[in-house]
Parts: sequence; structure tokens; C-alpha cells
Amino acid sequence: MRLNGKSAIVTGAASGIGRATAQLFAQEGARVLAVDLPGKALAEAHRDHNTISVLEISVADDGAPEAIIGTAIKGHSRLDILMNNAGVASNALAEQMSRADWDRSLAVNLTAPFLICQQAIPHLRESGAGRIINVASVMAEGTGFGLAAYCASKAGVAGLTRTLALELGKFNITANYLLPGAIKTGMTTPLWNARPDVADIWAKKSALRRLGEPTDLAKAALFLASDDGAFVTGHGLTVDGGLMLRV
Repeated sequence: MRLNGKSAIVTGAASGIGRATAQLFAQEGARVLAVDLPGKALAEAHRDHNTISVLEISVADDGAPEAIIGTAIKGHSRLDILMNNAGVASNALAEQMSRADWDRSLAVNLTAPFLICQQAIPHLRESGAGRIINVASVMAEGTGFGLAAYCASKAGVAGLTRTLALELGKFNITANYLLPGAIKTGMTTPLWNARPDVADIWAKKSALRRLGEPTDLAKAALFLASDDGAFVTGHGLTVDGGLMLRV
């Protein structure tokens, strides 16, 4: 098992990429703290995994970073892997976007990962082989109508992660980010189900002619979290089935 004896945190873990990653990490030997809202869905998602504990909290709440890291250390006595996956998306043209939508996107997608990393760094340093994995998006390098807040926040995740890699390398901590493409997640599945034609369009844009599954991202995260990825840092790993080759 590639993560035997490791302790991990995965945010946004009630569904989609976070759920798949938390469960794969557990299968590979890690003890995992799964963080998300709502608590009922979170507990239900992981009820069959006795090495996954859950914490119901919004990553953007005041005091959430301290609570998340504190809970992991209290339960596991150490922290080796941090995966900031929780995210939100809003869709409005820049001219029409509300300040509340802008602030919410930045708070969840960028500020929360920064603050959680800040709290985690001392414990990752003690690990001796700490791993930070932040989830950005192919929209960190692309764009689309109505995605000003989302694109800005995800581009910020990329810049933040590269800086963390530079600053923390001397402690043998790696920091990398994932760039998912069109993935079947809790955020996107309702759209695909409501508009199969839209799902088909996005699938055909991919070089592999399909939408991504959460497990596609979980396997990429496992590589970065394990010893296999020990010499990879400051890197954005695109997992999009070749979507951006056609955009």
C-alpha cells in the first residue's frame, strides 16, 4: 500500500473528486480526515471506511483552518498529506457579477486553501515528506463567458501552489496542483443529467471522447501523494482527457 501509515486531509470530500480521493487514500493505507458540508451526506459517503473520519465544516468559515488541522492532529497525531479540493463555481458576466458571488468564489477556492496550508505547514514539516495537493482547474489556464471569479480563483491556486513549492522544498515538502477538465462531480453531474446534449458536446471535445470520472483525479492525486511523486513539485498536472488540446 502506497500510503501506509500516512495521515491525510481531503476537503470537499462528500462527493465527486474529494470522495473518490479520500477513499482511494484510505484503501492505500492512509488515515483520512474527510471535510465537507453537509454532514449527513459526508458521513453517508464514508460510512463503510473505518479509517476515514469526517468533519462537517465549511472551509470558508472563520476558524475553519484551525479546526480542520487541529482535528486531524488530535485524531492522527500527525499530518503527511493535505488535499485542498473544496470549491464553488458561479456564472455571471463580469459586468453583472455581484460582489457576494466574487467574494464567495475567492473565499472558498483560494483564501481557504491558503489559510489551511498555513496551518498545516508546521505539521507537514514534521512529517519529513509532506505533500500539498491543491485542486485548480483547466480554467486556471483558460477561460469562458461568466467565469471571471472562477478563473481568477483557480489561477490564484496555481500561483499559490508554485510559491509553496519554492518555499517549502527545503523541508522536503512537495506542493502540486491538479487541473481537472470536464469531470462528473457533484457540481457538474446535475448539469450533465439535465442537458445530455451539453455533456455530449464536452465529451466530444476531449481527445479521449469521454467525460472524466472522479477516480481519474483520485489516481493522479495518489501519484502526487505517494513516494512515486517525491521528485515532482511546483507542477500543475492536467487531467482532462486531452480536452484543452481542442479548445
